[in-house]
Amino acid sequence: MYIIIAILLFGVLIAAHEWGHFIAARLCGVTVHEFAIGMGPQVWHKEGKKGTKFSLRAFPIGGFCAMEGEDEDSDDPHSLSNQGFWKKVLVFAAGAAMNFLVGVLIILILNFQAAGFLVPVASGCAPEFEAVNGAALLEGDQFYSINGSRIYLTSDIDLLLMLANRQPIDLVVLRDGEKVAFNNLAVGTYSDSEGGTYQGYGFYRTATVKEATLGVRLQYTWYNSIDFVRTVWFSLQMLVTGSAGVGDLSGPVGIVSTINEVGAQSASIGDALANIAYFGAMIAVNLAVMNLLPIPALDGGHIMFLVVSTVSEKVFRKKIPMKYEAAINMVFLALLMGLMLFVTFNDVMKLIR
Repeated sequence: MYIIIAILLFGVLIAAHEWGHFIAARLCGVTVHEFAIGMGPQVWHKEGKKGTKFSLRAFPIGGFCAMEGEDEDSDDPHSLSNQGFWKKVLVFAAGAAMNFLVGVLIILILNFQAAGFLVPVASGCAPEFEAVNGAALLEGDQFYSINGSRIYLTSDIDLLLMLANRQPIDLVVLRDGEKVAFNNLAVGTYSDSEGGTYQGYGFYRTATVKEATLGVRLQYTWYNSIDFVRTVWFSLQMLVTGSAGVGDLSGPVGIVSTINEVGAQSASIGDALANIAYFGAMIAVNLAVMNLLPIPALDGGHIMFLVVSTVSEKVFRKKIPMKYEAAINMVFLALLMGLMLFVTFNDVMKLIR
């Protein structure tokens, strides 16, 4: 059942992305030839208004919004290629914007079911902490940032400490509404709360519950959404620096498997659906950020080429032909498909093991 839910979730996110392009194209007066969910052979279609064909295709692994003048120059005044700069940007960015909006709405719906929200606070610090660092954390100090990165959720502390990789950190807490900084905290041997010793930064953590008023629900919806965006950037940084490898990536197979595990490990069907919805919100925001990266064949790549072409036209009085962009997009699309095949194969091998 959870695998079916995962597949449906993918379909919803893909539909939302393409619907964003479709709505923006219609608003900007661009001719849309086909709006399709899925790839491969067509299994259903319907002719809509203004000549747009709506279709469902056999494989729920993608979708598209085919617009006039999207990949080549066109003489049609309603083609995408004949629209102004900002209209083109709006059409290209609308898919990612819709994915982000879907993620935010899912989080908002889940947050309206919450009775309260956890706020990460200090429960004190080791006896050695003050002697080493010149000041002590007090019980109730609210964790605010680590190395300049805001702490929005309780889980952020573990993430930011992991990224610090046991190097010295700059910690900021809120005490009676004022920021208190503890700079250059180093890993050392400290007493734990049970009388033993451990290697760490010497502070103890707990959480208090913040009442779920309307304002707090909206605040934590935004916090959670921004936290998802930041997590994507942290992941990209780890790939670039080598902290994570391509083998750590997950494709559709791995994501479906994870969703199935999330559902199976939940205490009840209601909890399972809530956990899967939260995971779906994270994927939606992930898709939004990834699609806006300036990589050819992605929406961000289209915007990048648009900027380059516009600058070229302004400076050199010469427009870059769209055939060059189409050729580069084809090359990168092949590379991305190859990467997807590798990731999918890796996901399957993980399941076999």
